[in-house]
Amino acid sequence: MNFENDIEECLRVLKSGGLILYPTDTVWGIGCDATNAAAVAKVYSLKQRSDSKALIVLAADERDILHYTAAPDLA
Repeated sequence: MNFENDIEECLRVLKSGGLILYPTDTVWGIGCDATNAAAVAKVYSLKQRSDSKALIVLAADERDILHYTAAPDLA
């Protein structure tokens, strides 16, 4: 198994608007590029989830929160 190849393939899929499946400590997650509206729509469709419900977004850095949200509550 070549972990580096797996990561490179995941990045290719994410950059092309696709979805990935990734393990967490308790469940498997469905991932996409959260800045790609079409990819996010694919997650909602796959999960058969109403778009009125929120999804979790993982950020690499606290500054990303300020970049990708409007008027976040910093408390």
